[in-house]
Amino acid sequence: MSAYHLLGLSGSLREASTNRLLIREAARLGQVTSFTEGDLQLPLYDGDLEESKGVPANAQMLARQIKQADAIVISTPEYNQGISGVLKNALDWVSRTEGSPWAGKPVAIMSAAAGRAGGARAQYALRLALQPFRTRLMQGPEVMVAATHEAFDEAGRLKGDSYVKMLTTLMDALKAEVDLTR
Repeated sequence: MSAYHLLGLSGSLREASTNRLLIREAARLGQVTSFTEGDLQLPLYDGDLEESKGVPANAQMLARQIKQADAIVISTPEYNQGISGVLKNALDWVSRTEGSPWAGKPVAIMSAAAGRAGGARAQYALRLALQPFRTRLMQGPEVMVAATHEAFDEAGRLKGDSYVKMLTTLMDALKAEVDLTR
């Protein structure tokens, strides 16, 4: 396996978000060479804003980070049976940039949610939202961390062998996909 750069996107803006912890665990368990967390603090998509001022610089930066990454991990919370508005907004802004940065990019998705399903419906919604971008979306294993208040230790590491095993397997599949795209 050659070296690769991973971009992590958390659908939650909170610094202590379990989705943020999960993308960091994905980078750790995936033994990546370099890891960057994308910033999803973007203005709400507004066609008038885009027309008058263009795509905001931070949305353009996110698109560049996506294009430059060898692979991407996205972790989404589940808000009202779907993905967060923050994540959907970021996808919308990036879709307005030049060059189709998502096209052909290996992407692994995961979720961390307080409920017992671990964000299953949000993952399905995220798969649907990513479809137009023509990514190389990993099909599994599905990593859905439930009861997140109990799932991480004080150091931000996943507890429980089953979660660690699933996430490691997903990251191994992502690494293999990166090798196929080179």
